[in-house]
Amino acid sequence: MQWTYQGKLVEQIPEEYVGFVYLITNLTDNRKYIGKKLAQFKVTKKPLKGKKNKRRSTKESDWRDYWGSSDTLNEDVQNLGPNNFTREILYFCTGRGEMSYLEAREQFDRKVLETDEYYNGIINVRVGSSKALIESLNKHK
Repeated sequence: MQWTYQGKLVEQIPEEYVGFVYLITNLTDNRKYIGKKLAQFKVTKKPLKGKKNKRRSTKESDWRDYWGSSDTLNEDVQNLGPNNFTREILYFCTGRGEMSYLEAREQFDRKVLETDEYYNGIINVRVGSSKALIESLNKHK
């Protein structure tokens, strides 16, 4: 099952984005899950022989095959099959703070903890305000 954004298939995440906020929907009972996913992971390797500095780089995350961190959701995907679910990207994000804020805002706006319509069982967020965050959030209004 592929990711979509505004009705279009997503093959690649544009380089200017660090990740995205998403919605997964179970088509059999309409339960949903709101989450966030990084596009790339940071990788640290040992220093080369005779050197002191660690080697740092990035690699693509597992976003193409990712189904969220909810055990119940992953169990349903396993039992019902991925074809009974849709995976939709709600927002592409240029920073981690923006991603965390938008995920939490969606979760609070949809009242995910107050209903059985969502797989979400926890809202965990820690975001600090900054000029860059405010500017990037203004794009999503």
